Amino acid sequence: MKYSRLTKEQFEELHQEFINFLATQSITADEWADLKANKPEVAEQELDVFSDLIWEGVLSKVVYLEHISPQQLHLFHCTKTHMRLIALKIKNPTIDVTTKEGYDWFRANLMSDDIEFYTAKKDYSEDKGSDKFKLIQEGAVITKGELYQYFENLVSK
Repeated sequence: MKYSRLTKEQFEELHQEFINFLATQSITADEWADLKANKPEVAEQELDVFSDLIWEGVLSKVVYLEHISPQQLHLFHCTKTHMRLIALKIKNPTIDVTTKEGYDWFRANLMSDDIEFYTAKKDYSEDKGSDKFKLIQEGAVITKGELYQYFENLVSK
């Protein structure tokens, strides 16, 4: 398995897609029930293959990722050949940008010396899907990139 197995909730959301996947494998509902009961290891393999297919599809469409922690924002733009990073570090340890109050402080003090900006660029490894997936496993979430674009405009001025 290349990525991770989907959660029970994710499988429930993708129920129809999983049925279609089984159909492409020529597995009927009765055969699936039999596999689960009598060959659980084969059923597990099918779940893993389906999970990887879903992850491949999702990761191929990821353009922006964000990882926000109490004192840092890591904003990623995933291009075809590399990732660009805009990182912001809050030097004031009493500020937590994951709270409303902390985020309000952050917005009001954006240009103060209490906030450091960094930018970086990194080429993908041979498997860009795995590069993106690793960031997600570390806590990044897929976004539309509004924060990245906002700070990219700010940093480029």
